[in-house]
Amino acid sequence: MKTAFDVDKESIKLDIGFSPCPNDTFVFEALINRRIDTAPYLFHPWIADVEELNALALSGAMQVTKLSFYAWLLLGSRYLLLDSGSALGYGCGPLLVAGASCKSLADARIAVPGRYTTAYLLLQLWMGGAGKANVEFVRFDEILPGIAAGRFDAGLIIHEGRFVYQRYNCSRLVDLGEWWEQETGLPIPLGCIAIRRDMASHKEAVENLIHDSIIYARRNPEAGGDFIRRHAQELDAKVTKQHISLYVNDFTLSLGSVGNDAISALKERAELWKLL
Repeated sequence: MKTAFDVDKESIKLDIGFSPCPNDTFVFEALINRRIDTAPYLFHPWIADVEELNALALSGAMQVTKLSFYAWLLLGSRYLLLDSGSALGYGCGPLLVAGASCKSLADARIAVPGRYTTAYLLLQLWMGGAGKANVEFVRFDEILPGIAAGRFDAGLIIHEGRFVYQRYNCSRLVDLGEWWEQETGLPIPLGCIAIRRDMASHKEAVENLIHDSIIYARRNPEAGGDFIRRHAQELDAKVTKQHISLYVNDFTLSLGSVGNDAISALKERAELWKLL
């Protein structure tokens, strides 16, 4: 692929992890494909489910990476939070949904998209710190098919799932983002971009490049279409557009004071229930 900018042999090569979800591929496409000037950096993408990225970060494997905010709260001594690239906002929280056979959550088999996801932290907070019972950790894209097949009674859905769960004959039990907003009046912090602390000297430059990548994507929304479609789980163009509109917002450009207040509130509640 020809790009507008060349990177010379003296470039600084950085691994960067992010999910295949449309909001992340929208944010990072211009950075990865050098539609913006990234010099002196050359970014090598590691595209994986966010829980896989959380696990890699636990071992310090990734230099720059997407993390669930829950994972970042657990890894703050190892990773620095970047101001750009986060998924944080209103009306975008995880949904707890149930299949037609689910009669009660008390003994329901609940599928959860990862031990270190913010979705799981929110479920535990909503359940008063007792959310560990009857949960099974699976990839996010296995949850709705698993409920439909009878493997699970209920599931905690994220990403594109919030737009398509009705197709699987599921009903919404609670919107955990809506619950969070009612409790705090703040947006829900879902995912962030972080840089390993030994790479701290590159923090500001990487932040600025992610910011520029987002600006480019907003000004040229069709430019990254092929890249986004190639990695998306849900190929419906309308769903993809809804996904990007919901999860890429002004907080993605910069957390700001409100975003940082939301992160502090999440940390305080997690500490209160001894979940950190």
